[in-house]
Amino acid sequence: MPPSDDPVALRSAPVAAFFARIMTHQMRGAFRAVRLLRPGLPDLPAGRPLVVVANHPSWWDPAFFIVLHARLFAAREGYGPMEAAMLARYGFFRRIGTFGVPDGRAGAAAFLRIGEHVLASPRRMLWVPAQGRFADPRERPLGLRPGAAHLLARVPEAVALPLALEYPFWTERRPEALAAFGTPLVEQDDARGWARRLEEAATAAADRLAEAAIARDPALFVTLLGGRRGPGGVWGGWERLRAAWRGERHRPDHRPEEP
Repeated sequence: MPPSDDPVALRSAPVAAFFARIMTHQMRGAFRAVRLLRPGLPDLPAGRPLVVVANHPSWWDPAFFIVLHARLFAAREGYGPMEAAMLARYGFFRRIGTFGVPDGRAGAAAFLRIGEHVLASPRRMLWVPAQGRFADPRERPLGLRPGAAHLLARVPEAVALPLALEYPFWTERRPEALAAFGTPLVEQDDARGWARRLEEAATAAADRLAEAAIARDPALFVTLLGGRRGPGGVWGGWERLRAAWRGERHRPDHRPEEP
């Protein structure tokens, strides 16, 4: 593979770590909290490459992938696809493990070729927004594109890990960033079998997350990042002054919780 197309050769660990800090800061500022549905990350077989197969509800998904990777998969090298035209505009993403996928059949071939190369090492993992388009998190069926299934059929040692994401508003000014992992899939199959199993497992994860998101109970989640709290602005300042005047502890949230 030419070095200019090889995400493994182009990826820089220091640049990836620096960008993870930036994305962590961005998500802290944009969300009330970043939360992972309990019981959290399931046990994964050791010594095998990993493919995270996710839904695609928001522009924030790649940032969420980066934060989850930094928090939960720091021992692995992370990679992921991006539209080739977008990557051409933001070439620095190549330094964090992103590779370009053009439209059409050429893009499908490139995804499989590069994906196989990435997954040749058990230390690597691939983050795939498998719907291939922005879609509401409650949309059913998910309609996962077949690329991940074909890739997993070609890499029998890989483990598939379903991931569901949502960004609902609860009781605060800023939304929640919620994630839930599904059951890892390890049994080998052909592309058709993988497609069916991925759709079922990803839907199950999305349904679990939807139920928890509707419940609006932070106790159902592990809080990975505590974000910005309270309404801010004039109203937030008034609440702080009022609490100080009364000699009370200022609680910025409508429903207080531990950060």
